[in-house]
Amino acid sequence: MQKNWKFKTGIFLIIVSTLLFTSLLVVPFLDVTGKSKITISTINVILGEITFWAGGILLGKELFTKYKAYLNPMNWFKKKPVTATVNNSDTNETTGNQSTELY
Repeated sequence: MQKNWKFKTGIFLIIVSTLLFTSLLVVPFLDVTGKSKITISTINVILGEITFWAGGILLGKELFTKYKAYLNPMNWFKKKPVTATVNNSDTNETTGNQSTELY
């Protein structure tokens, strides 16, 4: 039950960090002074980093690296390798050799 709680909280924190980083696109269009825009941007970046890494710690190393690789734009258009498995029940009874043909 506790793992489920950690998982949901970790995902929530990563979503919040994504929203914080996305909100940086709006900051230049706000009707505030330049100093305030810099302050807002700095706070958003710091909070975004904190929530991202806190979510990553709660999710664990394996799941965190999986999502990190999934969200990396360099991996979006790569073809995934196709793996072929050999079924052990496809043995040739007369020779005892396994059939390694791919259908």
